Amino acid sequence: MRNALLVYPDYPPSYWGINYALEMLGVKAAFPPLGLLTVASMFPPEYDLRVVDMNVSDLRDSDLDWADMVFTSTMIVQRESLRKVIERCNRAGVPVVAGGPYPTSFHQEIAGVDYFVLDEAEETFPRFLRDLEEGRARTIYREPRKPDVTRTPVPRFDLIDLGAYHAMCVQFSRGCPFDCEFCDITKLYGRVPRTKSPEQMVEEFEALYRLGWRGYVFLVDDNFIGNKRDALNMLPAIAEWQRAHRYPFQLFTEASVNLARMDSVMDAMIEAGFNGVFLGIETPNPKALAITKKPQNISKREQDYLLNAVRKIQRRGMQVMGGFILGLDGDDEQVFDAQIQFIQDAGIPMALVGLLTALKGTDLYTRLQSEGRLLDVPVGTSATALNFVPEMDADTLLKGYLRVISTVYDPSLENYFERCLTLLKHLKPLPHLTPAVSRSALYLGLMTVRRRLSPSQIPAYSRYIAKVSKDHPSMLPEAIRLAALGHHFEKFTRQQKVLQGFEDFMEAELRAFREAASRSGTNEDTVDGRRKALLARVNSRHRSIPADFRFDADGIDDAVASFRSAVEDTDWTTPADSTRGTGSRSGALPVVGKHPRRN
Repeated sequence: MRNALLVYPDYPPSYWGINYALEMLGVKAAFPPLGLLTVASMFPPEYDLRVVDMNVSDLRDSDLDWADMVFTSTMIVQRESLRKVIERCNRAGVPVVAGGPYPTSFHQEIAGVDYFVLDEAEETFPRFLRDLEEGRARTIYREPRKPDVTRTPVPRFDLIDLGAYHAMCVQFSRGCPFDCEFCDITKLYGRVPRTKSPEQMVEEFEALYRLGWRGYVFLVDDNFIGNKRDALNMLPAIAEWQRAHRYPFQLFTEASVNLARMDSVMDAMIEAGFNGVFLGIETPNPKALAITKKPQNISKREQDYLLNAVRKIQRRGMQVMGGFILGLDGDDEQVFDAQIQFIQDAGIPMALVGLLTALKGTDLYTRLQSEGRLLDVPVGTSATALNFVPEMDADTLLKGYLRVISTVYDPSLENYFERCLTLLKHLKPLPHLTPAVSRSALYLGLMTVRRRLSPSQIPAYSRYIAKVSKDHPSMLPEAIRLAALGHHFEKFTRQQKVLQGFEDFMEAELRAFREAASRSGTNEDTVDGRRKALLARVNSRHRSIPADFRFDADGIDDAVASFRSAVEDTDWTTPADSTRGTGSRSGALPVVGKHPRRN
């Protein structure tokens, strides 16, 4: 029997990962590694399997001692953790197999991997295992055609501790009919959505139910309504199963904005147990939407189309979570206030605002490459990293981005709780998805969140809970959950500001030091004194960064090392402006999170 260790590397903190709310929610991670669990179901019975999700538990040396081979599946944001996993496996002499979206696009940059199983694995992975057993395995396996997902087996949910996660994951479809310029989904999975059968979905729900899962289930589709016909065919089967089991699952998924135009689909989703949907709204600016090839978010006949679409979905009974992008071509400085206003007016508590990234293989990447606008900057780790030259001034864009997230997730959480109340005002209650909660459990939840909030946040929280208790008492459990998420969103926003502020501080200090050092009449002893004082200030600021704001590949240690080198190498006889244009934004230091390490 072979021992196969399936390892899922760490995620850095993110809005989607709800890292700072996990303890309040009584879990260790937001979602399980669905892709890896699906691959686990493809192993023949002669393999002994073990899963280590590093977001839940550590990868121990004893795990590597046990393993004959390590299998990994990763997204781009896990690149640094994957690099460390590979290094540990190499030192332990354990062969590594890598797959998933990150290796599929960047395998040429990943060292230390013995075998790559790229693209979708339903057909290639069994072939790889056969070749491995016969001693003729190739280094790279690719699948040029898109596999039939009706043959995809039920994921091995039994290999993980379900209680460690906030939500379980299943998948109904792959692919999306739209071709947004910045998105790599169609490049990875195609523009013709492929769907599982209703019977498959019921079987996966049944597997989770038998293992004891109750609660949230995330359908991780690229666009749940990409194949409207098949979605409408599947939903009644799920609704029937949910009714028979008294709705043990609350479902949410991802879809395009045109869901708001599909009344029959929304009704079927509500009946099946959906109470949330994530929409790629991106921007309220029609010009930028047109440039990035997002026509489904534009209506020439309806002035407030996006806002009305959100409201229509909310009034059906589903919360809207939204993805927003800053840095699109066609945006100007007015976009920052427009984003804030839209998010507040729409009542979208979970608004994931990010800077545009040019992902390898996308149409955006190809266009920017032809225009000479790409930068040699790794992607997927820093929320403030730009890997292209934007139309807008880069400093203006970065400052505007920080202002947007600092406003929608302001330190007092006033704006966040205002959005929650707007949502609850327009959200249709769904009694079949509102589980009964005891008064003691409600009190415990209220106090758990309150203890985590800062003193400046307590007033807004208290007013929010009082308002919900008076106007929407049946929604109080959800209101408490939203408050816990708000704590995470604000803290993650603060983390981004602290890291970016530290970088800005070092760059400003270095410029001032060089200018002072280059003035005529400055002697060496004076410069040395200033150098020591400067290093002391930076070291103090460095130590003040909270430990839980640090993560792999945050770039801080590299930036500090570069700063020290620049300070120690500064020649007081060199003109102050002679170093411009040699580094990052200011020409002095690598931007935090932008160090040039390749994995």
